[in-house]
Amino acid sequence: MTTGRDFNFRTPLLDCFKRGEVDRETRMLAAAGDLAPRAQEQLAILIYLMDDPDQEIQAVAEQTLDQIPLDRLASFLARADVSQDLRAAFARRGIEPAATASSDPDTPLIDRAPAEPPPDEAATPEQRRQSVTQRISRMSITDRVKTAMKGTREERTVLIRDPNKLVASAVLSSPKLSESEVESIAKMASVSDEVLRIIGTNRTWIRHYAVIAALARNPKTPVAVALNLVSRLNDRDVRMLSVDRNVAEPIRLAARRLAVASQLRRT
Repeated sequence: MTTGRDFNFRTPLLDCFKRGEVDRETRMLAAAGDLAPRAQEQLAILIYLMDDPDQEIQAVAEQTLDQIPLDRLASFLARADVSQDLRAAFARRGIEPAATASSDPDTPLIDRAPAEPPPDEAATPEQRRQSVTQRISRMSITDRVKTAMKGTREERTVLIRDPNKLVASAVLSSPKLSESEVESIAKMASVSDEVLRIIGTNRTWIRHYAVIAALARNPKTPVAVALNLVSRLNDRDVRMLSVDRNVAEPIRLAARRLAVASQLRRT
């Protein structure tokens, strides 16, 4: 693939596409609109797939872009958070931003995937968890990616631990992912350090103190990421971290220095 369509915009899922880590079946799903991430991410992936080495995928991506309602596309392009490069890509297609911007950054602009079946309300939470785990264990990677993007919170909790980087990236790109879920994931010692690195370098997620605190305390968080967050902790959490034997020594030492400095300021 070419690398010219970067749009100054990055997401975990888009990065997987750019690194060539996405199999043909999943690329075709994305090209057809069956993979439905947030709107800007979806548009960037579709534009990127128009340079795919597979001509069939190129053609399907082109058709999908042409089928997005023009008024909806134009109002989304008018949003202040849309990349200028992405706007320019659509300007070359004769599509300019509307006068009024869309207020919804999350809903996909096109979504052809069938709705997920509703959960069995009669089942207990434990039965549902077992059912979800068993069902996911039988899925192909493509189906796991689709479920990560469009499934339930319970399904995302299982899939964020998936050893396949594309599946975990799809969870982190799901429009359904909530702030409370990100905080829960940041506390998990059972996810990959790459998942924690992605969370810890996402400016939107680390605006939230609970996410920062969870990452700083998680022994799986990469040391470089955790060190950048320690200074943003409150005094109480810094003191607790300075004596926490579960975290890496550099993290504990950084917290200890901050705790001593804070004590000196108070005396």
